[in-house]
Amino acid sequence: MKFFRDRQIKGYFIFQFIFMIILFAFGIYFCKKQVSAVRLMYLEHDIDIASSLLEQEVPEEVVVTAITSTTKNANGTELLNSIGINKETSSSMIPFLSEFQIHSCYLLLSGIIVSAVILLTGTFIFLKKRSKLYEEAYDIVNCLADGDFSRHLPQHSEGEIYQLLASVENLATMLQSKNQTEQKTKEFLKQTISDISHQLKTPLAALLMYQEIIENEPENKETVEEFSQKIGIALKRMEQLIQSMLKITRLDTGNVIFEKKRCLVKDVVENGVNDLTTRAKNEDKKIVMDGNPELSFLCDMNWTSEAIGNFVKNALDHTEAGGIISITWEEAPNMLRIYITDNGMGIAPEDIHHIFKRFYRSKYSLDRQGIGLGLSLAKSIIEGQNGLISVQSILHQGTTFTLSFLTKP
Repeated sequence: MKFFRDRQIKGYFIFQFIFMIILFAFGIYFCKKQVSAVRLMYLEHDIDIASSLLEQEVPEEVVVTAITSTTKNANGTELLNSIGINKETSSSMIPFLSEFQIHSCYLLLSGIIVSAVILLTGTFIFLKKRSKLYEEAYDIVNCLADGDFSRHLPQHSEGEIYQLLASVENLATMLQSKNQTEQKTKEFLKQTISDISHQLKTPLAALLMYQEIIENEPENKETVEEFSQKIGIALKRMEQLIQSMLKITRLDTGNVIFEKKRCLVKDVVENGVNDLTTRAKNEDKKIVMDGNPELSFLCDMNWTSEAIGNFVKNALDHTEAGGIISITWEEAPNMLRIYITDNGMGIAPEDIHHIFKRFYRSKYSLDRQGIGLGLSLAKSIIEGQNGLISVQSILHQGTTFTLSFLTKP
């Protein structure tokens, strides 16, 4: 039975079993004691009768016959009736029977009192332990309800009550996890809003300044054209910032479902750099692609292309005129690797562990383009598809990003 798994209940039943054994032993002792008392009283009664008859000079043979006789007759019954001894006679009127009754009641009452004390003591101890368990569980549940998850419900034993407490503990763990998730979400939203606010301050301030300059010199065509272009650049920067933040937020909150299908690596890479070739040409830089055109892997074409594009943008931002950005790929056992290499300024050793943080800008690249979100977004996209990213870099010599994807589901 399930309730026997509970150590306290099992202990209480063991106590009751021992108690019944003690009670049974007391019953046997009581019976033996009573038999002994009856024998002793009966012997004393016979001695009294024999002594009385002998004092009256009744022959010993007659006395022996009277005491040992088991024969009943009407004369004996009438004689006893004449002195008031019959079936209706109160036991208190018969001296030796009255003494036996007092002795029996005393012994029985003592046994009942001792048995009751033992039973009540055992029951009290069981209920006290049970009450202590309930009080402890009650206090802990109140703490859990107040959001304090530092204490845990007792689960060191088996039984239905402990199964219930274990279920409550599991529920508390789920609530704690939910609270932590909600707290992280709040912190994430708070940080996101703070980041967006901070990053928008500079272009907004620039836009206000450019607009004020244009208003003050509406007749100066060159000034209007110059600052109109700057307004366009600032608006593009704001648009890029907002779109990147929205994409990162969607990825972090799990609202993006990657639609994986088998794609040619060549198509994914070309799609990612298609909009960057013109920029590279204008900046006197080259984007070179090399790899087996037949290789394919599982990915979401649009998102993966955007991630590759962000790595290439980062390479363009940190490469001088005449630089080369090389994109190659190769197949390994159950794995496809894409290498994006540049011969730009490289990454300092103290910065390499921070480059994927949002808005992180190295002190060596403060004068470069970018808003510090491209690598963070690319990392979220690659890891969201169970891919891996590694980076090797030498300052002032160049950087290589390695993207690894599974080729089989």
